This record gives sequence, structure tokens and C-alpha cells, in this order.
Amino acid sequence: MLSLIVFLPAVVAAVLLLVPATAPRRVFTGAWVGVSAVDLALVVAVWLTPGSGFRFEERVAWMPTVGISYHVGVDGISLPLVALTAVLFAGCAVFALRETRRVKSYVALFLALQTVSLGLFVALDLILFFLFFDLSIVFMYFLIAGWGHGERARAAALKFFLYTFLGSLALLLGFIVLYLAAEPHTFDIVELVAADPLAGGGPAAALALLAIGIGLAVKTPTVPFHTWLPPAHTEAPATGSAILAGILLKMGTYGFLRIAMPILPDTWRQYAVVAVVVGVVSVLYGALVALAQSDVKRMIAYTSVNHMGYVVLGVGAAGILAGSDEQARQLATTGAVTQMVAHGLITGALFLLTGVLYDRGRTYDMAAYSGLAARTPLFAGVFAVAAFASLGLPGFAGFIAEFQIFTGALASAPVATALAVLGILVTAALFLRALQRVFLGPERLPDAPGTPRPFADLHPSETVAIVPLLALATVIGVLPRFLLDVIEPASRALVELVAR
Repeated sequence: MLSLIVFLPAVVAAVLLLVPATAPRRVFTGAWVGVSAVDLALVVAVWLTPGSGFRFEERVAWMPTVGISYHVGVDGISLPLVALTAVLFAGCAVFALRETRRVKSYVALFLALQTVSLGLFVALDLILFFLFFDLSIVFMYFLIAGWGHGERARAAALKFFLYTFLGSLALLLGFIVLYLAAEPHTFDIVELVAADPLAGGGPAAALALLAIGIGLAVKTPTVPFHTWLPPAHTEAPATGSAILAGILLKMGTYGFLRIAMPILPDTWRQYAVVAVVVGVVSVLYGALVALAQSDVKRMIAYTSVNHMGYVVLGVGAAGILAGSDEQARQLATTGAVTQMVAHGLITGALFLLTGVLYDRGRTYDMAAYSGLAARTPLFAGVFAVAAFASLGLPGFAGFIAEFQIFTGALASAPVATALAVLGILVTAALFLRALQRVFLGPERLPDAPGTPRPFADLHPSETVAIVPLLALATVIGVLPRFLLDVIEPASRALVELVAR
């Protein structure tokens, strides 16, 4: 079942490559919508299948002489991210129905990226994880460079590739250290967790955690490894930004939960306070720099640094045993996973909305717009909902996640948690300021001061792509049990592994 979910988009991409590029563009975008709908239905079937621990496991020897296998499976930490991937790619597929530029290549690249994103979240072998991790960089590079905003997009794509590729090399170094420490040598994540090959810490364990931590921190990204993110987001097409923020950033934070914490529990506990400090610095830095932006897309990009900082704070707090009990650490872990899902849905919607703004006005500069609420009430209303969801208002998924992180982290890291709460205040200020500047006041549009010009409200395909993302964020905010019931058992098991 999992292999079908993972590789179905790639198979469809291969078939589409045989179709002439002169075929109607709806052939390509329609195929993407169709395969995304099938993938989403299969993920729902997996979600509804009862079970505990790793489910739907598949394991086939790949390179047995070096302990590498095709090993996949899902648990309560990976399944929500697999579902998020299916939902967000489906939304982007619908949004792309209006795409007109080299649609065949565009759809094929997104389908390939869909496969590697799903594959990473189900991978239970370090080399398989690394393979999907690196391929995601390659496909996103071509999407930013090929469908971004001209020469600046190519420069941003190059910076994105070099930064994240360097991070992946550090990640590979850490994986090799783990492989050499295990007896017998293996890259299998489940076997490495059981063996705890670097128990007791020491220089080798510290080196492995440092290398893996840097590789994942670049991808997340956390301060000071975040500088590739704003230009990549700003210059990427809207769908590329939505997938970059909604899915690719989660590959970093997911790696902390799937690899660093359970395979290196002693060392994670020893250095967990470093993760807490990096998390809270990212929260505050991301929020304050976002507040200073006049470019709405760049502003949202920096809020991603802020929001991913909450996740790092949560996973760091889950490793500090002093002053906290198991329930608090479990709460912090559950909050971190919930925050990944919430951020993916909400920020994915926000980036698609900035794509609508750019499509109409050809600029992201907030100073170029004013009074859009009167002309585009649906666009203004949906943007307002997304903004309030992103700032963590009760009733949305972000509130559930941040409440759990703060509650779980407060006992073990009270000062850091108190400082992180300030990030919510700054985020509220920047989103309210953006809403006032763009949607309220006298009407002003780019390049046509005071004169009417075409500026359409949301098209049906745009509405169908964006509104369900926010609706799901609202359902999680109001009725979170269906999600928490999946995450909590896996969080409990992870916390027990870290404390062993």
C-alpha cells in the first residue's frame, strides 16, 4: 500500500513525459489532480486502518552487503505528515489548473517531488531517507529556477541548492558514523533505534548528532542556517513556495523526531538545551525580521522561521528530563508534530494567496496595495482567515499546537518558553499590519494610482485549492482528537526511547 502511495505520482509523471508537449494543458494538470485525489484516498484508507507502532511495513533487501534495504512504514509521527503531503499537493494541483507556462515539465516535476516527499516520510532506512532528502532538493531547484521570477529566481535556486546540499552532506556524515557504530553494521532505522549503538554518548555520538543536527537545521531552517529561505520563497512560483514551506521544511524537523532523538537518546538529552536555545532564537528572530518586511511573501517566509522555531523548542524540551515529567515531554512532542501539520496547511494557503496577489498586481510590495477588501471581498476574507490562523488564534490548528508546546516546555525551559510566547505577539502585530495596509483604506492598485484596473477576486479553482486547507486547519483547531489520537501513542513511545 505505501509503495503504491509513494510511487504512483512518479509513474504518472513517467507516462506524461511520453505525451507530446503540444497536448492540451488540461491533460497534464488534470492528470496531476487525478493522481493526487487517488493518493489522498489511499492515505485516508491507511489512516482509518487500526493498528499501533509501525504499520504497512515493507522491507526488501536493496544492498544487503552494506546493510541498506528498501524499508518503509508509518506510525503516528509520520502518518500525519504523509496526509499533509497528500492534501497540500492536491491543493497545489487544483491551483495549477490555470498554469500556462511549460505545463508538461511543470507537472512532471511536481509529481516527482510528490513521490520523494511521500517517500521521505515513510522511509525507515537512513540511505532511503537520504535519497529522498537529496532528490527533493534537485526537483525544487528546477521548479524555482524554471518557474520563478526571472534571473533572481535562478540566483535564489542556486543558493537554495548549495545550502541544502551542503546540509545533506553533513547529514550523510552523521549517518555513516551511526552505521559504523552499529554491530552488525546497518542503516536500518528500526534496528538502530533498538541497538542504541552510541549509548553513553562520547565524541563519536557528539559528532554524529552535530552532523545530523546541522543537516536537519539547514533544511528546517533554523537561525543561523536560514538565509537561503527568504529569497527561495520570494522568487519561487506560488505552488513551489507552498510545497517548500508546507512539506520540505518539515523534512528537517521530522528528521529530529525520526532519527536524532530515538537513535541518539543519551546525546540528545545531553545537548537538548542547545535545541531549546536555537528554537527560541528562531522564534524571536523570525518574528522580528518578518515585522520589518514590506514584501508580503518575504514576510510570510520569515514567519516560517518563527513557526519552525516552535517545533525545535518542542523537540528540545522533550529531551530535558530535569524539572519535567513524562506527560510534559509527551505534550511537547505531540505539539511539535501538530505544529508541523498546522504550519503546512496554513502557510501553504498563505503562499497560494500571495500567488493570487502577484498574479493580479505583479508585485509583492504591500505599499503598492490598499483597500482591496472592497474590490475582492472573497480574497480579503480568505486571506484574513489565513492570517488569523497563522498568528495562533484559538479555533485554529496553530493554537492547539503552540498551546501544547508551551505547556510541555514550560517546566523544563521556563525562560525560553516565556520568551517564545512573545513571538506570538509580534506575529499578531505583523499580520494585522499587513491586513490593514493591503485590504483596508482607500483603494490603490499597482501602476494605476486612483484609476480602475482589472483586479479579479478569487477564481473558482483558486478557491477550491485554498479554502479546504484552511477548513482542515479549522477542524483540527476545533475537533483535534482525530489527529491527536494518532500522534499521542507515537509521542509516548518516542519520549520513552529518549528517556531510556
